[in-house]
Amino acid sequence: MNKVVKTNLEDKPTTEFGKLLAEGDFIHVPKAGDLVKGIIIDISRSEIRVDIDGLTTGVIRGREFYDESDDSNDIKVGDEVEATVIELENENGEMELSLRFAGHQKAWGNLQELKDKGEIIQVDVTDANKGGLLVKLGKIAGFLPVSQLMPEHYPRVQGGDKNKILDRLKSYIGEKFDVKIFDLDEKEDKLIVSEKTAWEEKQKDVLDQYKVGDTVEGKVTAVTDFGVFVEFGENLEGLIHISELAWQRIDNPSDFVHVGEKIKAEIINVEGSKIFLSTKKLKDDPWKNVEKKYQVGQTVTGKVLKINPFGLFVELDPDIHGLAHISELSDKQVNDPNTIAKIGDDVEFKVISIEPKDHRLGLSIKALKQPTAKPTEKTEKEESPEPKPAEEKSTEEKPAEADPKKD
Repeated sequence: MNKVVKTNLEDKPTTEFGKLLAEGDFIHVPKAGDLVKGIIIDISRSEIRVDIDGLTTGVIRGREFYDESDDSNDIKVGDEVEATVIELENENGEMELSLRFAGHQKAWGNLQELKDKGEIIQVDVTDANKGGLLVKLGKIAGFLPVSQLMPEHYPRVQGGDKNKILDRLKSYIGEKFDVKIFDLDEKEDKLIVSEKTAWEEKQKDVLDQYKVGDTVEGKVTAVTDFGVFVEFGENLEGLIHISELAWQRIDNPSDFVHVGEKIKAEIINVEGSKIFLSTKKLKDDPWKNVEKKYQVGQTVTGKVLKINPFGLFVELDPDIHGLAHISELSDKQVNDPNTIAKIGDDVEFKVISIEPKDHRLGLSIKALKQPTAKPTEKTEKEESPEPKPAEEKSTEEKPAEADPKKD
């Protein structure tokens, strides 16, 4: 704010500016930190000289040339500029000014306005690190985290190799990304932007065309340890989690599907821009009829697919997999399942439990050595689960009837 200062006419001015102050009863004198406007009267390599309302000459020197708002890029003699007062009088009696500080204030004010309005802006990618991309908005440096990249630019690397992720991020250097301001703090010079938020806004109308239960067809764009990404529609991308790829157990999605392959999937959930898909939903659940294929007590042969510290995962057929827990591998204590079987081995088991709802089937090697009840004994037990009441009565009452004390 400009301030009215009454000069003391008895003071002896030593500068032109001081003389001007002394000549008038009242004069508007800016203070350090105020913004002032003036007309450029001279530009040289080392300084810019500005006329401040005919009152005094201001000078902008050295690093104070720098203007984050881009207003100083093409300035010339005769242009009006806005600068911040650093000193009212320097050693030469001139007002010391700064375009840098004025530009900083203006630039960050503009950023706050853009953030408040939620506008989509364009930034230049200048560098990359393992956490994301370094960007510039005008002359202000900012950061675009990996988590805020749109699906197309997200660095999905199988195995999560950090060096490959960094290589992918560095491939974006020199490009321009559409973003929205995600976080802003002028005091800390912090500018965080989000490409994903801007992309979500653009894709909103497209996303609204799809709902849970819809079947889509698309192309596999990436295969990771946790699932498969599929591009479909108008630049939309969905994730098929490893648990939604098939009804049977899958340890490595790359064994099931490949990049570039066309597949169909069902939309099972939509959260903002995140679309979750399932391929197994398009197939009948084989566990619905599992008890028609396998029964408790049945002896089966299966292939060992995976060995964990707690047991063997076994394929009985392409759809049904079972687990032989470590406690069911032998009637003796087993510390390492690898001593019982190897991956790829065909092993004989007995089915000891079936849980269709939970997609679980329990297998046992130990149970193969345990005796099984004879069919005839089982039949007699099923036909006569309890003794006949009449037989129980006659057996218990005969001694009472023969008691001589009752005669």
